[in-house]
Amino acid sequence: MAQIIPIRDLKDTNAISAKCHETDEPIFVTKNGYGDMVIMSMKVYEERFENAKILSALAVAEEDIGYGKVRNAYDALKETREKYGI
Repeated sequence: MAQIIPIRDLKDTNAISAKCHETDEPIFVTKNGYGDMVIMSMKVYEERFENAKILSALAVAEEDIGYGKVRNAYDALKETREKYGI
């Protein structure tokens, strides 16, 4: 479950760091009752960034399929083998 903390709680950096590493969820920081920032551990950030890159690549592939930009896998592998002498 997402954690929400007021910006004044950022004074205790050790506690914030511990909270970040206890869960894979981001911590939402509010300022004057409104969302202001999001904090998460480096591990979670990197995992989410990698997932976003994969999802982006899949979206491009799906779009290519929709436009008919596809090739027969056997032909593509045959060309690759011939090109690299495999």
